Order: sequence, then structure tokens, then C-alpha cells
Amino acid sequence: MSIIVVEGGNRLEGKIKVQGSKNSLLPLLAATVSAAGTSVIHNCPRLTDIEAAIRILTYLGCCVVRQKDTVIVDSTNVDRCDIPDELMHEMRSSIIFLGPLIARFGRASLSTPGGCEIGSRPIDLHTASLRLLGAQIDEDGGHLECRCPCRLRGVKIDLSFPSVGATENIMIAAATAKGTTTITNAAREPEISDLACYLNASGAHIRGAGEGTITIDGTDGLSGCEHTVIPDRIVADTYMTAAAVTGGNIVLENIVPAHLSPMLFVFRESGCRIRLGGNTLWLKAPRRLERIRFIQTMPYPGFPTDAQANAMAMACTAKGRSVIVETIFESRFRHVDEFLKLGARITVEGRKAVVEGVPRLYGADVVTPDLRGGAALVAAGLAAEGVTKIRNVKLIDRGCESFEENLRLLGASVKREEYNESGNSTQPTLPAGAAGFRTEAVCR
Repeated sequence: MSIIVVEGGNRLEGKIKVQGSKNSLLPLLAATVSAAGTSVIHNCPRLTDIEAAIRILTYLGCCVVRQKDTVIVDSTNVDRCDIPDELMHEMRSSIIFLGPLIARFGRASLSTPGGCEIGSRPIDLHTASLRLLGAQIDEDGGHLECRCPCRLRGVKIDLSFPSVGATENIMIAAATAKGTTTITNAAREPEISDLACYLNASGAHIRGAGEGTITIDGTDGLSGCEHTVIPDRIVADTYMTAAAVTGGNIVLENIVPAHLSPMLFVFRESGCRIRLGGNTLWLKAPRRLERIRFIQTMPYPGFPTDAQANAMAMACTAKGRSVIVETIFESRFRHVDEFLKLGARITVEGRKAVVEGVPRLYGADVVTPDLRGGAALVAAGLAAEGVTKIRNVKLIDRGCESFEENLRLLGASVKREEYNESGNSTQPTLPAGAAGFRTEAVCR
């Protein structure tokens, strides 16, 4: 069992490079199944979710090689269209393999996904859209049996909600469908545009990615290509939060300023000074943050639900009252109870949280409720007096590469400890999937 131990009170200062985007890389890896041949993908972080995706690719018949931050996927010999339950349940976004398998084989057999418990993530938009494209999908007890006797056919799909995952599944499946597919009310996140760049480089014809309407002209087939994953905007927000709550002064490299725009108002309203230039961001925080008057999570280009816990960590010690409304996931306030253990003053009414800022937080033992909430708890621990111990950190490893190491580079006092089943401390280890930069080949 791993825990992260944080000794608060250090002002963060320095420079680090932001990792590649987990939320972009996962659909890219899934899309390699439908792009026959070899894909070379750069800027790939070492995360447990990424390793889970690689295990699925290997099971399906791909040969996967990792060389430092580059992942090479050869999907030439893919020969399976089923994914075992244990692999599907390792991450919430595993349903993204549905579209690629139907596109490649005309059939798929898999179960509903698992991962963080941040609320229900219905797959009805995925299945309904693929049915419109011509897939026949039978659902029974959480299991999906999918088949398409003929080639998928392009159609107009009106999404009732701009779901990122559903938009991605449609794009991948429609890329090799017969005719033209139009998605209206499509998700507009940067990760959608990144997937379109990969698919287009593989031979697809996709227009409008990043806008509300996406058009896909089907082609006869895709082939592998070379692609560089965009930086992770949520991880960048996490390091900005850690600097903000400690009155820090940091520089982040490998960012896309436009991708951070929906979050920057939070930092500016709280009194942080921000300067952008090229792919670099500089942030300098005041000794104590000002309140954040009102935040409401929304689909892109609104404020992202994945950054909501970070904003709450900032509000906990800010001057005055902050109000946060969560509209995306119904269970996205599970980190509130853990913030309360640190001395925060938060009241939750349904989907609204009212945060009364306190002068200081105090170290305590807390438990990671989900990936983003856990990372925000580490940030809060950096601002607290004394020692904070964060448990269940395997969830943080799903999305943050070399988290403690990067925080230490910025001057934080943070370490990881390992405990056995009896509760005795063992030697500290690196987070899962982060050890070394060796070359690894995984083939079935």
C-alpha cells in the first residue's frame, strides 16, 4: 500500500515540464487498433491508465514497444475483438475501444468500464450513435455484444450532450464508414482535435474537430502514422494550484496557452499574476489568495470538471466565500469530506459547494477519493501546517506522472512510503509505471 506524505509550509518555486495528456493519449492508443500498421506516438506519460490500455492492445494482438516517452504500436496482427472484464474494469475510459473494434472487425465483445467512482458515466450515447452507423449491439447485464454484418454507413448524429467519449468513438468508427458522418453538438475539447489530427495523419478525412459540428468523410482504410500528444492541461492546472496555495512562483514548460484559458480566470481572480509566452506559463501567487466568487463546471470551453477539486483546494484558504457548482458528475464532491479533515469549512447542498476560506489548514490523514480529488488533496497538504498523509494514491498514479518528483523539484517536502498489510513501513518506491526509461516490448 502506497501513501504520499506531505510536510506543508514550503513555498513552491522553480521550473518543470508538463507531461503529455492522459485524456488525449488513451483514445489515440485505442484508435491504433483501426489504423493497420505501425503508429509512433510521442510525449506519452507513464501512468497506470496508459499501462492498462497497453495491456488491452497486447491482448488484442498488437505489438507495443515503449522507448522513453515514445510508444510504438504495431497493429498489423490484431486478431481479437473481445476484451476480458478484468481489463475493461481497470479504467473508466475503456469503452473507447468499442468504436475501433467495430471499425476493424465489424464486431466486438466487451463489458462496461470501471475506474474512479466520480458518478455514473452512461454509455448510451456511445451505443446509440454506433447503432445509427449500422452496428447491432445487444446489452445484457453490463456486457455488450456488437456486430455489423455490413460496412458501417455514414449518417447524421445529433448528440443530446457533448460527450467527449462518444464523440471520440463516433470519429474513429466513422473514419472508415461508407459515406459521410456529421456529428452535431460534438464535444469541443482539445483532446478531440488531437485525436482528429492523429486520424487525419492516418488517412481519415475529418473536418471541424474542436467545433460544435464535425464532418467525417469515410475512407477505405487507415494506416499507422507518427504523432505527438498534446500537453496535459489538467496536470498543468494541478501544478498551478500547488503553487497558488503556497504563495509560489513557478514556470511551466510544454503547455498550450489556449487549452488553459478556461481555468486561468480562477487564478487571476484569486490574485495570481500570470504571464504566457510560446509554450511557457509563469505564475506568481500572493501570500494569501482572494476568494473565487463563482465557478460552474461546463463542457469545453467552460470550466472543466477535472479542475473543480483544484479550485476548491484554492478556495479553502482564500479570503472570503467561494461558490462552486458541479454540473457534470453527481459524485464529484467526494473530496469535500477529506478537505474537512484538514480544517476546511465547506457546505454542500446538492451540486453546490460553499467554501468559507480559513487562514490555515492543518495536516491530517486523508484518503484519495478519485484521481483529481487526490491530486488536489496533495496540493492542500502543501498549504497545511504539519504533516498530511494521503492514502489510496494508486488513483493519483492513473493521471500524474512523477508527481512527487516534480513537486520536489519545485521545493515541496513530499515523499512516497510503502506499507505492508500489517501496516509496517517498507522501502519507498517510485509510483507505478514511473520507474526508469528502459525500452520495453510487449507482444502476445
